[in-house]
Amino acid sequence: MPGKQLIKAIILVGSRDFGRCPLTSRLPTALWPVVGKPVLERLLTSLADQGIKQVIICSNGDGPLLQQSVHADNRLELNFLDEPLPVGTAGCIRDAAGNETDALLLVFPAGIMCPPKIDVLIKTHREGQSDLTVMFNPACGNDKSLGEPAGIYVCETSILKHIPKAGYFDIKEGLIPEMLRAGKTVYAATLQNHAGNFRIRREYLYAITNYLENSPKLDADLKPSKGADSQTVWIAANAKVEPGARIYGPAVIMDGACVSNDAVILGPTILGNNVTIGKDSVVVNSVLWEGARVGPNCQIQRCLLGHNAALRANTVAEEKSIPFKPKGILERSAGRALKVSKNNASRLQHALQPTLRKVNSAGHLMVEKLPSWVQSRKTKIVPWLAGSLVLIAFLWSYKAGLADLWNIWQRSDEYSSGLLVPFLAVYILWSRRHDIAQCKIRPSVWGLFAFIAAQAIRLFGLFFMYSSAERLSIALTIAALVLLLFGWQLLRKVSTVLLYLCLMLPWPNRMQAAVTLPLQRWATSSAVFCLEMVGYEVVREGNVIHIGDVSVAVAEACNGLRMITAFFVISGLVVLLVKRAWWEKLIVLVSSLPIALLCNTVRLAITASFFTVLEGEHWEKIFHDFGGYAMMPLALAAVVAELWLLAKLTTPPDKEEAIIIKRQNRVVSGE
Repeated sequence: MPGKQLIKAIILVGSRDFGRCPLTSRLPTALWPVVGKPVLERLLTSLADQGIKQVIICSNGDGPLLQQSVHADNRLELNFLDEPLPVGTAGCIRDAAGNETDALLLVFPAGIMCPPKIDVLIKTHREGQSDLTVMFNPACGNDKSLGEPAGIYVCETSILKHIPKAGYFDIKEGLIPEMLRAGKTVYAATLQNHAGNFRIRREYLYAITNYLENSPKLDADLKPSKGADSQTVWIAANAKVEPGARIYGPAVIMDGACVSNDAVILGPTILGNNVTIGKDSVVVNSVLWEGARVGPNCQIQRCLLGHNAALRANTVAEEKSIPFKPKGILERSAGRALKVSKNNASRLQHALQPTLRKVNSAGHLMVEKLPSWVQSRKTKIVPWLAGSLVLIAFLWSYKAGLADLWNIWQRSDEYSSGLLVPFLAVYILWSRRHDIAQCKIRPSVWGLFAFIAAQAIRLFGLFFMYSSAERLSIALTIAALVLLLFGWQLLRKVSTVLLYLCLMLPWPNRMQAAVTLPLQRWATSSAVFCLEMVGYEVVREGNVIHIGDVSVAVAEACNGLRMITAFFVISGLVVLLVKRAWWEKLIVLVSSLPIALLCNTVRLAITASFFTVLEGEHWEKIFHDFGGYAMMPLALAAVVAELWLLAKLTTPPDKEEAIIIKRQNRVVSGE
């Protein structure tokens, strides 16, 4: 076994997992707290306690934030390696190892709560007599098979010669296949206990459960005691737990936390610093970060509340990540106005009552003096007024769902085009305003039944936690309200626009998961085909394309789903605006899928070919990040060309009739 001075630990922070959890857009998982300390800081302390000296932290753009947030252990020689572009897990090992030739490399993920013993890792690696050892978590139950990958690797420096000197390179898809082809040994081993690695909320809560159930030695100011079920409960000296509160461990109540009377805490649960739990609230298997506030009579189950997040009274939350949402200027102003009016309600009512009587009587006089044409149109104005009130009620009712959609549009590249759909739908309605004005307003009682059905779908999504059903109910509710207020004639007139609104909704998770890998494989194989057609010598390894000394990784984000959703939005807009036969519009709409796949293939092929010529991170960023935008004009040109071709193929030529000019001869007779 080598001396520990010859061991170099490499910690992979990676990029933020946008789309998986709303908290990762604000805080990388390396800084998620575990009993008051970032999980990365706990990992560094564990490595220092076991005698490790050299540690390199590899991140993708979060280096300055990590240096400010993590208190480095003085026993460590700590270096931060901040990669401006993704280089993959093997690429991080290559850059972190540098010119090292005689060190044993231990690779850890930053989000790991229960790191294994270093001596055990080294012993397992030596017993496997391998160049690379991949560690797995134990399987559930008594199953002796390998569980999920722990993200921990033990490597000899000999693996560096199998990693390209530059570019993106992954361990699972690049390094391991390359080593096996070279006849090297890759050993798989199972850890004795779960390492507690996590990337999303569900994995984080599971790791917290393992961490607390193993009775760890926590900070000195947390005093262990027995809860109502004889499980361990750690309560800080400055925490306030009222006598009527019931706590069932394992649970941690940190400094400044307050648990009100009749509140129930069911572990495994952690209440961070200055967390407040209101009266009669129930918190089950959840983690509340510093400053989180829970109102009275709330029910929280398997949730993660971010820093300073707040839940109002009577809120029920299950299986959610709730980030902190700061109030805007309007919300703060409205809150102050509401507070003032509430404190002075009786005085205001008494002072304004005579004035309101005068205004009311003056209003009746004004109505009587209005022109007759205004009074005659009262029956037409009332439905539109009712529609405005219903719209306000709809926006208030779906406030949380619309905010969730807004967050998805902001953080997800695949569905960012959905932000344009409501505005484009309004433009389409405006362009049809003259036709819509001709429709007779005849409210239909069937709209009430349709509204009830839409709310049933919404309740189904809320109860069974199908967020896609909740979002679908938004479009269905709009259609039901149109039918209820304006009738069948107007609904038929705007039905295509209402169907177009569905493009603003993200796909269900199962559908997206089912198409992601096939699209990724298609993008890789089609790009390889195009490159071979133009004369390049290409080698494909999984989703990595090798062109000479250059390697281009087709990441999951490059699978083409973003272009498919964007092109459907563009094609739908064109179909609703142009005046063509229905079958021509159907052809244009269906052709969006092959056009999107073709444009994505062209983008990948062009990007890969330019990487063989251009060098430098500036050019790589331009072609990798902004290549998709250049495909939008190409897609729009393809749609316009398709419409032109359909017009040429389906429009018969004009018949030309010969024009015969007759000249009349006049006979002039003389006398």
